[in-house]
Amino acid sequence: MTDIRIYRDGPAGRITLTRPQALNALSYQMCLDVSAALDRWRDDPEVRLVVIDAEGGKAFCAGGDIQEMYDTGMKGDYDYGRKFWADEYRMNDAIAEYPKPVVALLEGYTMGGGVGLGCHASHRVVCETTQIAMPEVAIGLVPDVGGTHLLARAPGFTGEYLAATATRMGPGDAIHAGFADSYIPREYWLDVLTRLESTGDLSILEAMSEPVPDSPLAARQAEIDRLFAGTPAGIVAALEAEGSDFAAATLKALRRGSPLAVACGIANIRAVRDHGTIRAALQREFRFTWRAAEMGDFLEGIRAMIIDKDKSPRWQHARLEDVTDEDVATMLADLGDNELKL
Repeated sequence: MTDIRIYRDGPAGRITLTRPQALNALSYQMCLDVSAALDRWRDDPEVRLVVIDAEGGKAFCAGGDIQEMYDTGMKGDYDYGRKFWADEYRMNDAIAEYPKPVVALLEGYTMGGGVGLGCHASHRVVCETTQIAMPEVAIGLVPDVGGTHLLARAPGFTGEYLAATATRMGPGDAIHAGFADSYIPREYWLDVLTRLESTGDLSILEAMSEPVPDSPLAARQAEIDRLFAGTPAGIVAALEAEGSDFAAATLKALRRGSPLAVACGIANIRAVRDHGTIRAALQREFRFTWRAAEMGDFLEGIRAMIIDKDKSPRWQHARLEDVTDEDVATMLADLGDNELKL
């Protein structure tokens, strides 16, 4: 059984992840296969749109397959991870800039690398099981795969909140935050696919869409904006001073992530908010991920959360307040000849 199925059905180029036993986690080869398909279909007049979905029902894509990054990184070989990220980011850019419509059906877990595969599509559909998140700080990474482009465009300071806390978004939150466009209950997806494959008519998406579910994020927008407007240290101080149950739970979630990754993630979001192209986002993210295994908390995060599963990472910094501006600048400095080329 292969990890991905790529074919054409009528006017639709079809990309289906077929690795449900691993929650459809993206391998390096899957990234290359998606990029090759997009290149092949770009100027093919028979292909009018692209549809990306996944098998298994539990996950669209729960992230990137990082086992080999860990194994090679622990041996002092950082080139594999850098190559993986560079080619994955090129795939993310290709989806975001694609000249034909791309429909992504975001069922179940859509996290990390899954956001990069699905949430840059031109038409993003969620259902009742959708759970979208950028949880990278838990393993010592910044939100990447172009995620900071999405986070920077979320209302107010929602992006900082989602990045720092790895909060999961249901369908209503995902649409509120700009990670998705329409809500179609899962039971109608076969009808949607049948119509897209037979006619290429995107109007089926609007015809099948139902009212957007409630968004807890939207209900807390003013509170999030007040608490996450400051510097990383200022965010901690605001949460500590707030005294509400929400603030306490938020601070606890924030404390779980790598302080260095949280600080750099917030810096990236704010930089991209001012210069908001996806390519700018990907290039800034790559500066961190290029250094993540050698200089950051990435390997320790993987050890604690995935390898040993003790969930007790020994981060370089004890607290977010301990991360200096110089620490952030070092991780996000221009890479010179190693800058990401798109």
